[in-house]
Amino acid sequence: MNLLLLGRGKTGEMVEEVARERGHQMEVITSEENPAAKALTPERLKDIDVVIDFTTPDAVVLNIVAVVSAGKNMVVGTTGWNAHLERVSELVSRKETGFVHGSNFSVGVNVFFGIAQAAAAALKLGFEARIVERHHEQKKDAPSGTASSLQQVLESAGGQRPEITSIREGETVGTHVMIFDSPNDTMMLVHDAKTRRGFAEGAVRAAEWIKGRKGFYDFKDIFRQLPPDVAKKEREA
Repeated sequence: MNLLLLGRGKTGEMVEEVARERGHQMEVITSEENPAAKALTPERLKDIDVVIDFTTPDAVVLNIVAVVSAGKNMVVGTTGWNAHLERVSELVSRKETGFVHGSNFSVGVNVFFGIAQAAAAALKLGFEARIVERHHEQKKDAPSGTASSLQQVLESAGGQRPEITSIREGETVGTHVMIFDSPNDTMMLVHDAKTRRGFAEGAVRAAEWIKGRKGFYDFKDIFRQLPPDVAKKEREA
């Protein structure tokens, strides 16, 4: 596929590496080259199959509008723009494009969401929950999109909206802890990202999945539909 990556931060660099490993053509436009989405013209996007965005909350909405308006499919790993979800969904429907967004593109984290839903049963049986998330000090949004998603899962499934504590320090990739406490016992469930590669692989595989499709999708709802990772098995053979 011909992919275009917006943003070359720490995760963006890994997306570029993974995409090339999987045999895709990858072009990159940095944030400095794309003020107010001005670089995303229909002519510039003409030969692109899917655009992947890992920029910033301040830039992402204008990028989305430009790409979708040009009729191109898109994967968005940037978080912090949930207030615009309905508007973007309507635009995607009107332009008949394909769009995947997610608070986290790690398959492990999305399995963790399912674990959270099962554990939420405890909230109706005398437990109280809280969430602690830790990320690198450069992360711009707090709480993280993943922590907010966990909060929504627990509230929907357990009827309790847990408090989120956000910590920004050092080079932490991303750690999320759900704590369930009662007078009798405590449960602690942890997802700890070792590297950003899990996010990058998920985003590239989402781009492979959305090619040729139409519709507005959340990664947590479609990650089970991803085909077996044949490319990874071939690399390891």
